[in-house]
Amino acid sequence: MATTIQISNETKNLISTFGAKGDTYEVIIKRMYDFAVKEQLREFLLSSKDAIPIDEAIKMAKKEWRR
Repeated sequence: MATTIQISNETKNLISTFGAKGDTYEVIIKRMYDFAVKEQLREFLLSSKDAIPIDEAIKMAKKEWRR
């Protein structure tokens, strides 16, 4: 079932810059969504939040194995 969303002409023009000749807005938006999902995954995988240096992780692992 198709739906209608309201966007400004400015936003419509910006979205259209991501398309090639013959692309529908549906195709363009799905392409943008796929890119956004991949970018979020890349940021998650490369994030250093809550990360510890490898040498510290090795020390912790060795300490655990000695128990």
